[in-house]
Amino acid sequence: MKTTVITGLGVTAPNGMGVETYWKALLDGRSGIGPLTGFDTSRFPSCLAGRIDDFVPADHIPGRLIPATDRSTQLALVAADWALSDAGLPSEIVDDYDIGVVTSNALGGFAFTHKEFQALWNQGPKFVSVYESYAWFYAVNTGQISIRHTLRGPSAALVAEQAGGLDALGHARRTVRRGTPAVVCGGVDSAFDPWGYASQLAGGLVSTETDPGRAYQPFGSRARGYVPGEGGALLVLEDEATARARGVRDPYGVLAGCASTFDPAPGSDRPPALGRAITAALSDAGLTPADIDVVFADGAGVAELDAAEAAALREVFGPSGVPVTAPKAFTGRLYSGGGPLDVVTALLSIRDGVIPPTPTPDGVPSEYGVDLVAGRPRECAVRTALVLARGRRGFNSAVVVRTADR
Repeated sequence: MKTTVITGLGVTAPNGMGVETYWKALLDGRSGIGPLTGFDTSRFPSCLAGRIDDFVPADHIPGRLIPATDRSTQLALVAADWALSDAGLPSEIVDDYDIGVVTSNALGGFAFTHKEFQALWNQGPKFVSVYESYAWFYAVNTGQISIRHTLRGPSAALVAEQAGGLDALGHARRTVRRGTPAVVCGGVDSAFDPWGYASQLAGGLVSTETDPGRAYQPFGSRARGYVPGEGGALLVLEDEATARARGVRDPYGVLAGCASTFDPAPGSDRPPALGRAITAALSDAGLTPADIDVVFADGAGVAELDAAEAAALREVFGPSGVPVTAPKAFTGRLYSGGGPLDVVTALLSIRDGVIPPTPTPDGVPSEYGVDLVAGRPRECAVRTALVLARGRRGFNSAVVVRTADR
């Protein structure tokens, strides 16, 4: 079976644009969550978000693309640029037909569509942008990345809310194993126009706390819900033999295992399926629970969901059997971008031997039995990490990454 290595990373996050800026922010405990600006939120039940306030599209992408793309696509194009550059692709060994694109998106182009609806309602159909025909679509990030870099390999788009980003990585690994040398993959989301923000609040799980430091507390004893964010990460997955042939000597790590499950319908007597996703991913990686050095948890910040995730972790690892962290509390939940960003964070933990903390100032209920890395980073050897993500309506995904020298 082919080994799939990770050779390039690209990050656009509320607390840092670029891999190293983001990583330093996490270790310094710097949050990207704050009051949402750009429109009046006074009549909304919440007012906080993880927004990338310093992003200027014209600084990163050609001007001709800006009127044709939603903000989420602009962020995805930047992350893809950085990931491909980091990987050194395309190259003489890996050409355009050898590279695919697999992205996930949960929210679509809300801001773009809202702007065009306003034009339709106020001025008429002749004033609606022709780009509306695709700028809103969930698959547009895959298409725009492919066009911009002339990547003609097998490509796809997936939708599974917060779990979709990890599903994209799993699909990309299958694509590599089937013979495609490299795939750009991951997820990015953004929806912070009034319509997009209202749609996120409508789910009833967004925190109404006004203190940014206490609004989103994964596994917290006073968990109040989550804070939505924007951004995400794109990664380059590559066949190890191809990567070595073109001179890659030190990949970030190996995508060793992945699995996805779906919860039973509400009211069913069958148990939730997150634990099954964990054990399946471990089996796929040829590992046991004892091999995992840290879990990057989904960390919903909702008491019922956190308790269910804690139960799954206890079932697999035993009470407090493995360090757990949810650094997404510094960025907000990024939907399709959350899982890939956690995978990047796990790879950096492996690289530097440190686990970033979870900002949960109100403490963790003892009955959870979770060894949460809270308050400050924890220095320790990290060789293998498990990353989890759950999407609304029952999606569960798990990914295992490990060192490349194992």
